[in-house]
Amino acid sequence: MAKAKFKNRKTESKGDAIAGMTRERFEEKLKDWEEGELADFIARQPEAKSEYKTASGLPLKRVYTALDRGDGTDDIGLPGQYPFTRGPYPTMYRGRLWTMRQLAGYGTGADTNERMKYLLTQGNTGLSIDFDMPTLMGYDSDHPMSRGEVGREGVAVDTLSDLEALFDGIDLTGISVSMTINPTAWILMAMYIAVAEGRGYDLNRLSGTLQNDILKEYTAQKEWIYPPKPSMRLVRDTIVYGARNMKRYNAVNISGYHISEAGATSLQEAAFTMCNAIAYVEEVTKAGVPVDDFAPRLSYYFVSQADFFEEVAKFRAVRRVYAKIMKERFGAEKPESMRLRFHCQTAAATLTKPQHQVNLMRTAYQALAAVMGGAQSLHTNGLDEAFAIPTEEAMTLALRTQQVIADETNVASVIDPLGGSYYVEALTDEFEKRIFDIIGQVDGMGGAIKAIEQGWFQKEIADSAYEDALRKASGEKPVIGVNKYVDDGEAPEVETHAHDPETEARQIKGLNKVRDERDNQKLAELLDRLKTVAEDEQANIMPITIELVKAGASMGDIVESLREIWGTYRETPVI
Repeated sequence: MAKAKFKNRKTESKGDAIAGMTRERFEEKLKDWEEGELADFIARQPEAKSEYKTASGLPLKRVYTALDRGDGTDDIGLPGQYPFTRGPYPTMYRGRLWTMRQLAGYGTGADTNERMKYLLTQGNTGLSIDFDMPTLMGYDSDHPMSRGEVGREGVAVDTLSDLEALFDGIDLTGISVSMTINPTAWILMAMYIAVAEGRGYDLNRLSGTLQNDILKEYTAQKEWIYPPKPSMRLVRDTIVYGARNMKRYNAVNISGYHISEAGATSLQEAAFTMCNAIAYVEEVTKAGVPVDDFAPRLSYYFVSQADFFEEVAKFRAVRRVYAKIMKERFGAEKPESMRLRFHCQTAAATLTKPQHQVNLMRTAYQALAAVMGGAQSLHTNGLDEAFAIPTEEAMTLALRTQQVIADETNVASVIDPLGGSYYVEALTDEFEKRIFDIIGQVDGMGGAIKAIEQGWFQKEIADSAYEDALRKASGEKPVIGVNKYVDDGEAPEVETHAHDPETEARQIKGLNKVRDERDNQKLAELLDRLKTVAEDEQANIMPITIELVKAGASMGDIVESLREIWGTYRETPVI
């Protein structure tokens, strides 16, 4: 029997031919099916739900056909070409697999150095470092606010010597390094540069990413020190310094991940991230830097949630949205300025303590969605991360999950393998439209910073989180082991990563050693210069910060000096 062919022609009024027939005839065929065979079947066996939606609440049709492809067909394009729907590079994983970047960070620099070296022996192809709360917030390890938190949820860094210990024996020109830090990101970047210069490296050979996305902190994660305006200046200065001195380094990683983890839908995650991206690009271009001079080094960070096809469509749509923003709104001319590259992490918020072994399956499907959506870098969560920092065994299993996808499934052999799916393309189009709708709303408020100050992002996320909690509580949203297929037996004992109670003492001892050995008079002079630079809004704060860390300044020394100039920030609660 001959197969029906999709005719590549148009009639005057009927649109594209579909499967060998006109659009009008196909619409009649679909209607006959719905009113006939489908209606008869549903009468005998009703569907499980009266309404189907994606995790973000987008309505889902029963079946998608060529009729669901609108006028945006040309926006599918080809890999590596504008608008990059199908991927940022022409060969994608055929040329280079995504970077397998398992997160590490606990205890002292030396402790985390051991974990990173272990992961490298297991096949990790990039380093990703998490820092403890005192480091994130700019408190030295002996500050009263640091008590009990030193090295607990990430590695502790007070001074340059800690970063030297962290990277001991690791060639920073041979592997990319991602650092998850925001309010004090510019200081970590200065320390990273100081380590590299101390080894005689050419800064242009360094590759990696600094998270450094302060706007999502005000929106979702709630870790900030200074008010938005000086905080944005710090991000601007790192981007400008990186663009001029580190051609392979991403000085900002604009993050939707934490927006999602705070309770946002996948649609909100994508749209709010684009709003923040617009604010950063505006900030840097206002400083007189042409968009094509820095945009190629902007990078992104998204989550891969549980709704498989919605996540794939999200990644494809956000690439297309970004390309159009950069070209049409900011006048970018270089293709690499319009090319969205992103790191992805599986969703920590989906991990459960009950039946925690199921987390391995959740993570595997989320990782597969990230790969099918074209991620450049990926972290897979450990099955025990609902309890504590993952054990080495859990991290190895998480890494093996990526390796099975890469080496055994063959999904990396074809670029954008779901491209052309009626469902995925329709969902991609719908995501694009709705992302631009939200951007329009935020533009109407005066931009991302104004929306933050008004509490709009915060309220939208809180409302979504509340609705999601209600759906889980009612059982409408199944969570295996929690509200469905619950095991009433005694939960098995879980071996978790143990926190060393001596970490704090060891860390403080190292900090005091630096204080005893540094030139405190020189340090005081440099801190005075830091304040002078901070008061000049046009000056770049990175050079003086690099001098300070080389002179033995601690996180706390630098942060507290600037607090005297810029003050602190308290959010207005939104109800």
